[in-house]
Amino acid sequence: MKQNKYDDSGFFEKYSQMPRSLGGLDAAGEWTTFRTLFPELRGKKMLDLGCGFGWHCRYARELQARSVVGIDLSENMLERAKAMTEDPQIEYRRLAIEDIDFAEGEFDVVISSLALHYVERFDLICRKVYHCLAQDGTFVLSVEHPIFTALATQDWYYGQQGEKLHWPVDNYHEEGPRLSRFLDNDVIKYHRTVTTYINALIESGFRIMKLSELQPTQDMLDKNSAWQEEIRRPMFLLISAVKG
Repeated sequence: MKQNKYDDSGFFEKYSQMPRSLGGLDAAGEWTTFRTLFPELRGKKMLDLGCGFGWHCRYARELQARSVVGIDLSENMLERAKAMTEDPQIEYRRLAIEDIDFAEGEFDVVISSLALHYVERFDLICRKVYHCLAQDGTFVLSVEHPIFTALATQDWYYGQQGEKLHWPVDNYHEEGPRLSRFLDNDVIKYHRTVTTYINALIESGFRIMKLSELQPTQDMLDKNSAWQEEIRRPMFLLISAVKG
């Protein structure tokens, strides 16, 4: 299933008002850690899977990437990305992640930020990314953590006074679709275990270089007390892998 909620005008309007939509990468809590997983981008050709507003594409060019291709299924996303971009070395294409079919070794770096948990066959994407990466190319991705996606409700268990008692985890090993609520809309996310994410990459030929479950730093806690929740349970899983 190829979801495209972002071309629904009401959903897109709500998404456009999110802090990360307004503030860009600096407003994305995982960004500080995510960018540390990137290789040297100078002179590299990069592909962004699910590029959204193109924040990562423009960042790569700021670091002197040779060229960037950003793909997304949403016309609304791509229109916004193009309006925010004045750089002939960034190309945006309307394309589902599932449909990528680039030439062998076409890119040096492939990234994907919080998009692959909407894709049913992660293993197929890994093989396609491996194919289009040059030797020693890097694949960097972030997804919602499997502890976060295991239950479709994606919410705390509350006490009688509305206090957050604990984060429930159930049906963890039962992989597959979860019908969740996001911005007052039903969206389908695909739950996978950490094991599945890692083994899919390894079985496609990648070497895992680094993992992060995004433990908040003291600086993050000082700036935003809401990050205290991320100490109680991880929300993000970030992975860096290399085509070996």
